Amino acid sequence: MVNKPLISPLFDPSATEGAVFSVGELNRAVRGTLEAQFPPLWVAGEISSLTRAASGHVYFTLKDAEAQARCVFWRNKAQLADFRPENGQKVRARVWVTLYEARGDYQLTVESLCLAGQGALFERFLELKARLEAEGLFAAGQKRPLPAFPRRIAIVSSPQAAALQDVLATFARRAPHVRLTLFSTPVQGEGAGVRIARALSAAAASNHDAILLCRGGGSMEDLWAFNDERLARAIRASRLPVVSGVGHETDFCIADFAADLRAPTPTAAAELICPARQDLLERLSALRRRLARGGENRLRVWGQRLDCLDARLPSPAQQLLLRRESLAVLAVRLQRAARQGMAQRQGMLRALAPPLMRHRPRLEAQTETLFHLRQRLRQAATRFLRRQHERSAQFEQGLRQLDPEAVLARGYAIAARADGSLLRDAVATFPGDAIFLTLARGKVAARVVDRAIA
Repeated sequence: MVNKPLISPLFDPSATEGAVFSVGELNRAVRGTLEAQFPPLWVAGEISSLTRAASGHVYFTLKDAEAQARCVFWRNKAQLADFRPENGQKVRARVWVTLYEARGDYQLTVESLCLAGQGALFERFLELKARLEAEGLFAAGQKRPLPAFPRRIAIVSSPQAAALQDVLATFARRAPHVRLTLFSTPVQGEGAGVRIARALSAAAASNHDAILLCRGGGSMEDLWAFNDERLARAIRASRLPVVSGVGHETDFCIADFAADLRAPTPTAAAELICPARQDLLERLSALRRRLARGGENRLRVWGQRLDCLDARLPSPAQQLLLRRESLAVLAVRLQRAARQGMAQRQGMLRALAPPLMRHRPRLEAQTETLFHLRQRLRQAATRFLRRQHERSAQFEQGLRQLDPEAVLARGYAIAARADGSLLRDAVATFPGDAIFLTLARGKVAARVVDRAIA
């Protein structure tokens, strides 16, 4: 169906007869007519007279054997092109037909650009990308995080791929500790997309931490296997995160959008999938320094707290002195009570002596008996006092045995935790715990190496 030309009302003979228009009004009318007449369309030709402005816009002429047309490729659109336009390239451009009013030049505004021969493939690429994107297959919320410290990485690539050697060299230089496993598959040709998907599924079922999809650069036809829908769905179904390192920086494929991370080159993918060993060693050294500083600060704080508690705790010598003073007071009271008891008994004896003397049938016998009783009384008093002195000496000896300083002097020690609490059972300690030992003279810090529990 051929569209009928649309004529702007400005050029309606009945509306414009006798009127005078400015050049700007005329150009705006012509521009409106062109943009209304021509919807976006594909134009094929050869690039010539290409210039790149500092602003990022690209200007060139699209020509063939019969004619040429000036084109402008705005920066926001040019950044999305999957190749760098150059003079002499055969391309297909999706354009809007318009007029540059300032100069009155007819020109084409380029929406997208692809190399000649890639038009049909590019359209298939765009259609598949739009459909999978609408399904949410490329959603950022579905992206899996990469492991921080991978130890085993599966590489899905061809053994003959030159990019594979670059990847292996990168791992050997940056992360020689990482174990690599190649899941071999063709990366180009008929049926390669399905075989790549199978190899990736096998890698996802293996005992690895992440998957690297690797292939060097090439034309759209060379990389078409990575635009396979089955491969995209296999990437999203993988239980392991997938890093795509396919093609050069300007090459984009469906696998890039489906992967959890897209790298501009295979070498960059190898660098992104795991940190460099030297960087890890430097981070480990920094963490060790921080740990050492933290331990020193903690020991300093606990030492200050221990000093404060030690200042508040009475010393064993002071406690022993108080107990000795109390024992002396008790000894004085005991001696006083013994003397008072003897005096009372002597008084009772003196009170009972006269009646006894009056009623004694035999004075000599009573006298002798009294003499013996007096002797026994003295002996009993002596024994009583001796027992009291012995008990006092036993009490004093017991207090000396309970003296912490005496115990420490015999080679014993008081073990305490870092918080000051006393240790009474080996089960309360663990290897590596810090403890403090109080000796007869001074204190020492120690660390538990082993424990024996009876």
